[in-house]
Amino acid sequence: MNEQFAKRRQEVMQMMGGGVAIIPTASERVRSRDVLYPFRASSDFYYLTHFNEPEAVAVLVPGREHGEFIMFCRERDPDKEIWDGRRAGLEGVCEYYGADDAFPITDIDEIVPGLLENREKVFYSMGANDEFDSRLMTWVNEVRSKARTGITAPAEILDLGHILHEMRLVKRCEEKALIQKACKISARAHRQAMKVCKPGMKEYEIEAEFQYIFRKKGSEFPAYPPIVATGENACVLHYIENRAELKDGDMLLIDAGCEIDGYAADISRSFPVNGKFSAEQRALYEIVLAAQQAAMDTIKPGTTWDMPHKAAVRVITEGLIEHGLLQGDVDELVGNEAYQRFYMHKTGHWLGLDVHDVGDYKVNDNWRELECGMIMTVEPGLYITAGAEDVDERWWNIGIRIEDDVAVTKNGYEVLSIDAPKQIDDIEHLMKR
Repeated sequence: MNEQFAKRRQEVMQMMGGGVAIIPTASERVRSRDVLYPFRASSDFYYLTHFNEPEAVAVLVPGREHGEFIMFCRERDPDKEIWDGRRAGLEGVCEYYGADDAFPITDIDEIVPGLLENREKVFYSMGANDEFDSRLMTWVNEVRSKARTGITAPAEILDLGHILHEMRLVKRCEEKALIQKACKISARAHRQAMKVCKPGMKEYEIEAEFQYIFRKKGSEFPAYPPIVATGENACVLHYIENRAELKDGDMLLIDAGCEIDGYAADISRSFPVNGKFSAEQRALYEIVLAAQQAAMDTIKPGTTWDMPHKAAVRVITEGLIEHGLLQGDVDELVGNEAYQRFYMHKTGHWLGLDVHDVGDYKVNDNWRELECGMIMTVEPGLYITAGAEDVDERWWNIGIRIEDDVAVTKNGYEVLSIDAPKQIDDIEHLMKR
Protein backbone atom coordinates (compact mmCIF):
# COMPACT_ATOMS: atom_id res chain seq x y z
CA MET A 1 0.00 0.00 0.00
CA ASN A 2 2.76 2.48 0.93
CA GLU A 3 4.37 1.96 -2.47
CA GLN A 4 1.31 3.41 -4.21
CA PHE A 5 1.43 6.59 -2.16
CA ALA A 6 5.22 6.87 -2.42
CA LYS A 7 4.88 6.72 -6.20
CA ARG A 8 2.30 9.51 -6.14
CA ARG A 9 4.57 11.69 -4.01
CA GLN A 10 7.49 11.10 -6.36
CA GLU A 11 5.37 12.08 -9.36
CA VAL A 12 4.31 15.29 -7.63
CA MET A 13 7.89 16.19 -6.74
CA GLN A 14 9.08 15.55 -10.28
CA MET A 15 6.45 17.94 -11.63
CA MET A 16 7.26 20.56 -8.99
CA GLY A 17 10.74 21.11 -10.37
CA GLY A 18 12.13 22.10 -6.98
CA GLY A 19 10.62 24.14 -4.19
CA VAL A 20 8.65 22.87 -1.22
CA ALA A 21 5.07 21.54 -1.11
CA ILE A 22 3.02 22.00 2.05
CA ILE A 23 -0.21 20.00 2.37
CA PRO A 24 -2.25 20.34 5.59
CA THR A 25 -5.08 17.98 6.37
CA ALA A 26 -8.59 19.13 7.22
CA SER A 27 -9.42 20.82 10.51
CA GLU A 28 -11.66 19.21 13.07
CA ARG A 29 -15.10 20.83 13.17
CA VAL A 30 -17.34 21.40 16.20
CA ARG A 31 -20.82 19.94 15.90
CA SER A 32 -22.04 21.29 19.24
CA ARG A 33 -20.13 22.46 22.27
CA ASP A 34 -17.55 19.74 22.98
CA VAL A 35 -18.83 17.28 20.33
CA LEU A 36 -16.95 17.13 17.03
CA TYR A 37 -18.08 15.95 13.62
CA PRO A 38 -16.45 12.65 12.59
CA PHE A 39 -13.05 13.51 11.18
CA ARG A 40 -12.14 12.96 7.54
CA ALA A 41 -8.78 13.96 6.11
CA SER A 42 -8.70 16.45 3.27
CA SER A 43 -8.70 14.61 -0.05
CA ASP A 44 -5.43 16.07 -1.37
CA PHE A 45 -3.64 15.21 1.87
CA TYR A 46 -5.10 11.68 1.95
CA TYR A 47 -4.22 11.10 -1.72
CA LEU A 48 -0.52 11.59 -0.90
CA THR A 49 -0.29 10.16 2.62
CA HIS A 50 -3.17 7.73 3.34
CA PHE A 51 -3.08 9.23 6.85
CA ASN A 52 -6.43 9.93 8.52
CA GLU A 53 -5.62 11.68 11.79
CA PRO A 54 -6.31 15.34 12.51
CA GLU A 55 -3.61 17.93 13.26
CA ALA A 56 -1.25 16.78 10.54
CA VAL A 57 0.75 18.47 7.78
CA ALA A 58 2.74 16.80 5.00
CA VAL A 59 5.77 18.57 3.55
CA LEU A 60 7.54 17.45 0.37
CA VAL A 61 11.09 18.72 -0.01
CA PRO A 62 12.68 17.37 -3.21
CA GLY A 63 16.39 16.68 -2.82
CA ARG A 64 16.47 17.00 0.98
CA GLU A 65 19.42 14.99 2.27
CA HIS A 66 17.59 13.54 5.27
CA GLY A 67 14.46 12.54 3.43
CA GLU A 68 12.00 14.22 1.09
CA PHE A 69 8.71 13.31 2.79
CA ILE A 70 8.24 14.95 6.17
CA MET A 71 5.19 14.58 8.40
CA PHE A 72 4.11 16.79 11.27
CA CYS A 73 1.58 15.01 13.47
CA ARG A 74 0.45 14.43 17.03
CA GLU A 75 2.77 12.57 19.36
CA ARG A 76 1.70 9.42 21.19
CA ASP A 77 -0.08 10.30 24.44
CA PRO A 78 -1.34 7.35 26.52
CA ASP A 79 -3.66 9.52 28.63
CA LYS A 80 -5.38 11.14 25.64
CA GLU A 81 -5.47 7.88 23.70
CA ILE A 82 -7.54 6.31 26.49
CA TRP A 83 -10.21 8.93 25.83
CA ASP A 84 -9.96 9.64 22.10
CA GLY A 85 -8.36 6.60 20.45
CA ARG A 86 -4.93 5.47 19.35
CA ARG A 87 -2.47 7.65 17.47
CA ALA A 88 0.23 6.66 15.04
CA GLY A 89 2.75 9.03 16.59
CA LEU A 90 6.09 10.02 15.08
CA GLU A 91 7.37 6.47 14.80
CA GLY A 92 4.09 5.23 13.36
CA VAL A 93 3.93 7.70 10.48
CA CYS A 94 7.41 6.62 9.46
CA GLU A 95 6.82 2.88 9.88
CA TYR A 96 3.27 2.60 8.55
CA TYR A 97 2.88 5.61 6.26
CA GLY A 98 6.30 5.90 4.69
CA ALA A 99 7.43 9.25 6.08
CA ASP A 100 11.18 9.80 5.89
CA ASP A 101 11.13 12.11 8.89
CA ALA A 102 8.50 13.12 11.46
CA PHE A 103 8.14 15.96 13.94
CA PRO A 104 5.54 16.93 16.55
CA ILE A 105 2.84 19.17 15.10
CA THR A 106 3.56 21.58 17.96
CA ASP A 107 7.04 22.19 16.51
CA ILE A 108 5.92 23.11 13.01
CA ASP A 109 6.42 26.88 13.46
CA GLU A 110 10.05 26.34 14.42
CA ILE A 111 10.91 23.79 11.69
CA VAL A 112 9.11 24.81 8.49
CA PRO A 113 10.86 28.19 8.04
CA GLY A 114 14.16 26.32 7.85
CA LEU A 115 12.76 24.05 5.15
CA LEU A 116 11.82 27.13 3.11
CA GLU A 117 15.27 28.69 3.20
CA ASN A 118 16.89 29.14 -0.24
CA ARG A 119 13.89 27.57 -1.97
CA GLU A 120 12.54 29.45 -4.98
CA LYS A 121 8.88 28.55 -4.58
CA VAL A 122 6.26 27.06 -2.32
CA PHE A 123 3.48 24.81 -3.61
CA TYR A 124 0.40 25.31 -1.47
CA SER A 125 -3.35 25.66 -2.07
CA MET A 126 -4.22 29.12 -0.79
CA GLY A 127 -7.77 29.97 0.23
CA ALA A 128 -8.88 26.66 1.71
CA ASN A 129 -7.86 27.51 5.29
CA ASP A 130 -7.47 31.18 6.26
CA GLU A 131 -5.66 30.38 9.51
CA PHE A 132 -3.10 28.16 7.78
CA ASP A 133 -2.69 30.72 4.97
CA SER A 134 -1.68 33.24 7.61
CA ARG A 135 0.79 30.83 9.21
CA LEU A 136 2.42 30.16 5.85
CA MET A 137 2.92 33.89 5.24
CA THR A 138 4.42 34.21 8.72
CA TRP A 139 6.94 31.48 7.86
CA VAL A 140 7.83 33.09 4.53
CA ASN A 141 8.28 36.51 6.17
CA GLU A 142 10.49 34.96 8.82
CA VAL A 143 12.79 33.66 6.09
CA ARG A 144 12.67 37.05 4.31
CA SER A 145 13.92 38.71 7.48
CA LYS A 146 17.18 36.79 7.08
CA ALA A 147 18.02 38.35 3.70
CA ARG A 148 21.09 40.22 5.04
CA THR A 149 22.58 36.90 6.11
CA GLY A 150 22.48 35.65 2.53
CA ILE A 151 19.42 33.45 2.98
CA THR A 152 16.73 33.82 0.31
CA ALA A 153 13.00 33.28 0.73
CA PRO A 154 10.60 31.72 -1.78
CA ALA A 155 9.60 34.26 -4.42
CA GLU A 156 6.46 32.43 -5.52
CA ILE A 157 3.54 30.64 -3.92
CA LEU A 158 2.05 28.30 -6.51
CA ASP A 159 -1.23 26.39 -6.32
CA LEU A 160 -0.43 22.73 -5.73
CA GLY A 161 -3.86 21.87 -7.11
CA HIS A 162 -2.71 22.56 -10.67
CA ILE A 163 -0.42 19.56 -10.38
CA LEU A 164 -2.24 17.37 -7.91
CA HIS A 165 -5.73 17.65 -9.36
CA GLU A 166 -4.59 16.63 -12.82
CA MET A 167 -3.08 13.53 -11.22
CA ARG A 168 -6.25 12.79 -9.26
CA LEU A 169 -8.41 13.12 -12.38
CA VAL A 170 -7.00 10.00 -14.04
CA LYS A 171 -7.54 7.09 -11.68
CA ARG A 172 -5.07 4.29 -11.12
CA CYS A 173 -6.11 0.64 -10.91
CA GLU A 174 -6.25 0.65 -7.12
CA GLU A 175 -8.46 3.75 -7.13
CA LYS A 176 -10.88 2.29 -9.64
CA ALA A 177 -11.10 -0.88 -7.53
CA LEU A 178 -12.10 1.12 -4.46
CA ILE A 179 -14.77 3.05 -6.38
CA GLN A 180 -16.06 -0.22 -7.81
CA LYS A 181 -16.29 -1.70 -4.31
CA ALA A 182 -18.19 1.38 -3.12
CA CYS A 183 -20.53 0.98 -6.10
CA LYS A 184 -21.23 -2.67 -5.33
CA ILE A 185 -22.13 -1.90 -1.72
CA SER A 186 -24.25 1.08 -2.77
CA ALA A 187 -26.03 -0.95 -5.46
CA ARG A 188 -26.88 -3.58 -2.84
CA ALA A 189 -28.46 -0.87 -0.72
CA HIS A 190 -30.48 0.41 -3.68
CA ARG A 191 -31.79 -3.11 -4.30
CA GLN A 192 -32.72 -3.41 -0.64
CA ALA A 193 -34.62 -0.13 -0.80
CA MET A 194 -36.65 -1.43 -3.73
CA LYS A 195 -37.42 -4.64 -1.85
CA VAL A 196 -38.71 -3.01 1.35
CA CYS A 197 -40.39 0.09 -0.10
CA LYS A 198 -44.17 0.34 0.36
CA PRO A 199 -46.78 3.05 0.93
CA GLY A 200 -46.96 4.35 4.48
CA MET A 201 -43.23 4.13 5.19
CA LYS A 202 -41.22 7.28 5.91
CA GLU A 203 -38.33 8.50 3.81
CA TYR A 204 -35.99 8.09 6.79
CA GLU A 205 -36.89 4.41 7.05
CA ILE A 206 -35.56 3.91 3.53
CA GLU A 207 -32.49 5.97 4.40
CA ALA A 208 -31.91 3.68 7.39
CA GLU A 209 -31.63 0.69 5.05
CA PHE A 210 -28.78 2.45 3.27
CA GLN A 211 -26.98 3.40 6.47
CA TYR A 212 -27.27 -0.19 7.74
CA ILE A 213 -25.89 -1.81 4.60
CA PHE A 214 -23.13 0.78 4.22
CA ARG A 215 -21.81 0.14 7.71
CA LYS A 216 -22.39 -3.61 7.63
CA LYS A 217 -20.33 -3.91 4.45
CA GLY A 218 -17.43 -1.83 5.75
CA SER A 219 -18.11 1.73 4.67
CA GLU A 220 -17.26 4.29 7.33
CA PHE A 221 -19.29 7.12 5.81
CA PRO A 222 -21.92 7.86 3.20
CA ALA A 223 -20.15 9.76 0.43
CA TYR A 224 -22.71 12.57 0.88
CA PRO A 225 -26.01 13.06 2.72
CA PRO A 226 -28.47 10.58 1.15
CA ILE A 227 -31.38 12.00 -0.83
CA VAL A 228 -34.58 10.01 -0.27
CA ALA A 229 -37.31 12.05 -1.92
CA THR A 230 -40.89 11.03 -2.60
CA GLY A 231 -43.54 12.83 -4.62
CA GLU A 232 -42.97 16.58 -4.84
CA ASN A 233 -39.73 16.24 -2.86
CA ALA A 234 -38.16 14.43 -5.82
CA CYS A 235 -38.31 17.71 -7.73
CA VAL A 236 -35.91 19.32 -5.21
CA LEU A 237 -32.50 18.37 -6.55
CA HIS A 238 -30.62 18.29 -3.25
CA TYR A 239 -33.47 17.41 -0.88
CA ILE A 240 -32.08 15.83 2.31
CA GLU A 241 -34.83 16.30 4.93
CA ASN A 242 -35.98 12.68 4.42
CA ARG A 243 -39.02 12.95 6.70
CA ALA A 244 -42.07 12.64 4.46
CA GLU A 245 -44.43 9.68 4.17
CA LEU A 246 -44.29 7.51 1.05
CA LYS A 247 -47.67 7.63 -0.68
CA ASP A 248 -49.30 5.16 -3.01
CA GLY A 249 -48.96 6.38 -6.59
CA ASP A 250 -45.89 8.58 -6.00
CA MET A 251 -42.39 8.12 -7.34
CA LEU A 252 -39.42 7.77 -4.98
CA LEU A 253 -36.05 9.21 -6.01
CA ILE A 254 -32.99 7.99 -4.10
CA ASP A 255 -29.53 9.47 -4.62
CA ALA A 256 -27.13 7.68 -2.28
CA GLY A 257 -23.66 6.18 -2.31
CA CYS A 258 -21.09 5.08 0.23
CA GLU A 259 -17.41 5.82 0.65
CA ILE A 260 -14.68 3.17 0.78
CA ASP A 261 -11.20 4.21 1.93
CA GLY A 262 -12.06 7.77 0.91
CA TYR A 263 -13.45 6.94 -2.55
CA ALA A 264 -17.09 7.68 -3.38
CA ALA A 265 -19.93 5.98 -5.18
CA ASP A 266 -22.76 8.19 -6.45
CA ILE A 267 -25.87 6.33 -7.65
CA SER A 268 -29.44 7.51 -8.24
CA ARG A 269 -32.48 5.36 -8.85
CA SER A 270 -36.16 6.29 -9.20
CA PHE A 271 -39.11 3.92 -8.83
CA PRO A 272 -42.80 3.93 -7.86
CA VAL A 273 -43.58 3.58 -4.17
CA ASN A 274 -46.21 0.92 -4.89
CA GLY A 275 -43.92 -1.06 -7.22
CA LYS A 276 -45.85 -0.41 -10.42
CA PHE A 277 -45.12 2.41 -12.89
CA SER A 278 -48.14 4.43 -13.99
CA ALA A 279 -48.39 5.37 -17.68
CA GLU A 280 -47.00 8.87 -17.00
CA GLN A 281 -44.21 7.62 -14.74
CA ARG A 282 -43.24 5.00 -17.29
CA ALA A 283 -43.22 7.54 -20.13
CA LEU A 284 -40.92 9.98 -18.36
CA TYR A 285 -38.73 7.21 -16.97
CA GLU A 286 -38.19 5.77 -20.45
CA ILE A 287 -37.13 9.22 -21.69
CA VAL A 288 -34.52 9.56 -18.93
CA LEU A 289 -33.27 6.01 -19.40
CA ALA A 290 -32.89 6.53 -23.15
CA ALA A 291 -31.11 9.83 -22.52
CA GLN A 292 -28.67 8.14 -20.17
CA GLN A 293 -27.88 5.44 -22.72
CA ALA A 294 -27.41 8.04 -25.46
CA ALA A 295 -24.96 9.89 -23.19
CA MET A 296 -23.05 6.70 -22.38
CA ASP A 297 -22.82 5.78 -26.06
CA THR A 298 -20.64 8.87 -26.64
CA ILE A 299 -18.12 7.99 -23.91
CA LYS A 300 -14.70 6.91 -25.12
CA PRO A 301 -11.17 8.35 -25.18
CA GLY A 302 -11.09 11.47 -27.34
CA THR A 303 -14.75 12.42 -26.79
CA THR A 304 -15.07 15.90 -25.33
CA TRP A 305 -16.65 16.36 -21.91
CA ASP A 306 -19.76 18.12 -23.26
CA MET A 307 -20.76 15.38 -25.70
CA PRO A 308 -22.64 13.12 -23.23
CA HIS A 309 -24.67 16.11 -22.03
CA LYS A 310 -25.52 17.16 -25.57
CA ALA A 311 -26.66 13.63 -26.42
CA ALA A 312 -28.84 13.43 -23.30
CA VAL A 313 -30.38 16.86 -23.87
CA ARG A 314 -31.44 15.96 -27.41
CA VAL A 315 -33.13 12.71 -26.36
CA ILE A 316 -34.89 14.43 -23.46
CA THR A 317 -36.12 17.24 -25.72
CA GLU A 318 -37.42 14.76 -28.28
CA GLY A 319 -39.23 12.82 -25.55
CA LEU A 320 -40.81 15.95 -24.08
CA ILE A 321 -42.09 16.92 -27.51
CA GLU A 322 -43.51 13.44 -28.08
CA HIS A 323 -45.55 13.64 -24.88
CA GLY A 324 -46.66 17.23 -25.35
CA LEU A 325 -44.60 18.79 -22.58
CA LEU A 326 -42.73 20.91 -25.10
CA GLN A 327 -43.91 22.17 -28.48
CA GLY A 328 -41.74 23.16 -31.42
CA ASP A 329 -38.73 22.16 -33.45
CA VAL A 330 -36.16 19.95 -31.72
CA ASP A 331 -33.14 21.98 -32.87
CA GLU A 332 -34.71 25.27 -31.85
CA LEU A 333 -35.78 23.97 -28.47
CA VAL A 334 -32.32 22.55 -27.79
CA GLY A 335 -30.74 25.81 -28.96
CA ASN A 336 -32.81 27.99 -26.64
CA GLU A 337 -32.53 25.46 -23.78
CA ALA A 338 -36.28 25.06 -23.41
CA TYR A 339 -35.66 21.70 -21.70
CA GLN A 340 -34.21 23.48 -18.66
CA ARG A 341 -37.71 23.92 -17.28
CA PHE A 342 -37.67 20.20 -16.60
CA TYR A 343 -33.96 19.30 -16.72
CA MET A 344 -31.84 21.99 -15.10
CA HIS A 345 -28.53 20.29 -14.29
CA LYS A 346 -25.64 18.83 -16.24
CA THR A 347 -25.43 15.15 -17.12
CA GLY A 348 -22.46 14.28 -14.94
CA HIS A 349 -19.35 15.19 -12.97
CA TRP A 350 -15.98 13.69 -12.09
CA LEU A 351 -15.98 11.10 -9.30
CA GLY A 352 -13.20 10.04 -6.94
CA LEU A 353 -12.01 11.01 -3.47
CA ASP A 354 -14.61 13.78 -3.62
CA VAL A 355 -18.07 12.94 -4.84
CA HIS A 356 -17.81 16.02 -7.07
CA ASP A 357 -14.18 15.33 -7.76
CA VAL A 358 -11.40 17.67 -8.80
CA GLY A 359 -10.29 18.25 -12.38
CA ASP A 360 -10.99 20.98 -14.91
CA TYR A 361 -13.83 20.45 -17.37
CA LYS A 362 -12.26 22.87 -19.84
CA VAL A 363 -8.64 23.28 -20.91
CA ASN A 364 -7.68 26.55 -22.62
CA ASP A 365 -11.40 27.35 -23.05
CA ASN A 366 -12.00 24.05 -24.86
CA TRP A 367 -13.96 21.14 -23.41
CA ARG A 368 -11.57 18.53 -22.07
CA GLU A 369 -11.16 15.28 -23.97
CA LEU A 370 -11.93 12.11 -22.04
CA GLU A 371 -9.00 9.81 -21.26
CA CYS A 372 -8.73 6.19 -20.23
CA GLY A 373 -8.86 6.06 -16.42
CA MET A 374 -11.22 8.98 -15.86
CA ILE A 375 -14.33 8.16 -13.81
CA MET A 376 -17.52 10.16 -14.11
CA THR A 377 -21.22 10.05 -13.37
CA VAL A 378 -23.93 9.96 -16.03
CA GLU A 379 -27.15 11.29 -14.51
CA PRO A 380 -29.88 12.80 -16.68
CA GLY A 381 -33.20 13.60 -15.04
CA LEU A 382 -36.67 15.08 -15.40
CA TYR A 383 -38.49 17.07 -12.73
CA ILE A 384 -42.10 18.16 -13.25
CA THR A 385 -43.17 20.37 -10.36
CA ALA A 386 -46.79 20.92 -9.36
CA GLY A 387 -48.27 23.95 -11.08
CA ALA A 388 -45.80 23.86 -13.97
CA GLU A 389 -47.18 26.23 -16.58
CA ASP A 390 -48.97 24.63 -19.55
CA VAL A 391 -48.39 21.14 -18.11
CA ASP A 392 -51.31 18.79 -17.48
CA GLU A 393 -51.49 17.93 -13.77
CA ARG A 394 -51.22 14.22 -14.49
CA TRP A 395 -47.47 14.88 -14.94
CA TRP A 396 -47.06 16.91 -11.74
CA ASN A 397 -44.71 15.88 -8.91
CA ILE A 398 -42.84 13.30 -10.93
CA GLY A 399 -39.11 13.55 -10.31
CA ILE A 400 -36.78 11.06 -11.98
CA ARG A 401 -33.00 10.79 -11.98
CA ILE A 402 -31.01 7.79 -13.16
CA GLU A 403 -27.34 8.01 -12.24
CA ASP A 404 -24.52 5.57 -12.82
CA ASP A 405 -20.77 5.69 -12.25
CA VAL A 406 -18.77 5.12 -15.42
CA ALA A 407 -15.06 4.54 -16.06
CA VAL A 408 -13.56 5.57 -19.38
CA THR A 409 -11.73 2.55 -20.83
CA LYS A 410 -9.41 2.02 -23.78
CA ASN A 411 -12.29 0.97 -26.03
CA GLY A 412 -15.19 2.91 -24.53
CA TYR A 413 -16.63 2.74 -21.03
CA GLU A 414 -17.45 0.45 -18.11
CA VAL A 415 -20.46 0.94 -15.83
CA LEU A 416 -19.17 0.42 -12.28
CA SER A 417 -22.65 0.66 -10.73
CA ILE A 418 -24.21 -1.94 -13.00
CA ASP A 419 -25.56 -3.99 -10.06
CA ALA A 420 -28.22 -1.39 -9.28
CA PRO A 421 -31.37 -2.28 -11.28
CA LYS A 422 -32.72 0.40 -13.62
CA GLN A 423 -34.79 -1.38 -16.30
CA ILE A 424 -38.51 -1.02 -15.60
CA ASP A 425 -39.22 -4.76 -15.76
CA ASP A 426 -36.32 -5.52 -13.39
CA ILE A 427 -37.47 -2.92 -10.88
CA GLU A 428 -41.10 -4.05 -10.93
CA HIS A 429 -40.10 -7.71 -10.62
CA LEU A 430 -37.78 -6.99 -7.67
CA MET A 431 -40.41 -4.91 -5.88
CA LYS A 432 -43.11 -7.52 -6.51
CA ARG A 433 -40.94 -10.22 -4.94
